[in-house]
Amino acid sequence: MSNQPAPARLTGIAYLPRWLGGTLCYVVFGLGGLISSLTILPILRFWPGTTTQRIARVQYAVHIMFKGFVRMLTWTGLIKVTHGDLQPLKDAQGVIVTSNHPTLVDVVVLISLMPNTSCIVKQGIWRNPFMRGVVSSAGYIPNRGADLLLADCKEVLNRGNNLIIFPEGTRTVIGKRVNDFARGAANITIRTQSDLLPLLLKTNCVGFSKQESWYQLPRRTIGMHIEVGEKLPYLRYDATAGGDAKMARKMTRDLEEYYKQQLDKYL
Repeated sequence: MSNQPAPARLTGIAYLPRWLGGTLCYVVFGLGGLISSLTILPILRFWPGTTTQRIARVQYAVHIMFKGFVRMLTWTGLIKVTHGDLQPLKDAQGVIVTSNHPTLVDVVVLISLMPNTSCIVKQGIWRNPFMRGVVSSAGYIPNRGADLLLADCKEVLNRGNNLIIFPEGTRTVIGKRVNDFARGAANITIRTQSDLLPLLLKTNCVGFSKQESWYQLPRRTIGMHIEVGEKLPYLRYDATAGGDAKMARKMTRDLEEYYKQQLDKYL
């Protein structure tokens, strides 16, 4: 978070419209996922074309839907998204995109900016009746065994899709810059021989955190500023002796330190 002045905190009756608007967002997101998975997404998925073309159509549709949802979150005053130069992100193809993970809506915001993107989805969402049609149609990757996960990631990246990974694994604990990074992103980067593009999500107040219940909607508007970092070539680590495991550990340490340094500049 930044040391910029925090937005006004809503209390009492002034918070009611915010809470109602936020609750409406949850309803729209759930019903929207269910209805789209029963209507437009199956049509796009099974419309004639190659597998790559069908998945691209669905991912673009999800991108547009998430763009609309971000506008709704903005309209209700829950978030306000700003960003620096996104051209490197628009030009990216077949790269691993990492981000820190301060809020519940991070992946929605990121996919709203990236039309050709996949992500790794936890098994619980694949069992969710509101969302499983969306993640299945869009070619997202279930978080299953390491070998199967790696094969799925390689297939996605070979298609030219980008892959969003949160190295923290879960939302950042309140009071920390980032959680300790897991080696998953580095392992996938090195083993698929893909470059890595780091994104920094900088927020100016706490909200939609892991330590808060879903109904504890932000009383302050969360300012979310997105910066694209410098691409990290896998070859930098591929040239290092010591095997994949050692390279993954080094890359993970470097990546975690990079995020800490960059977020410190915003504090």
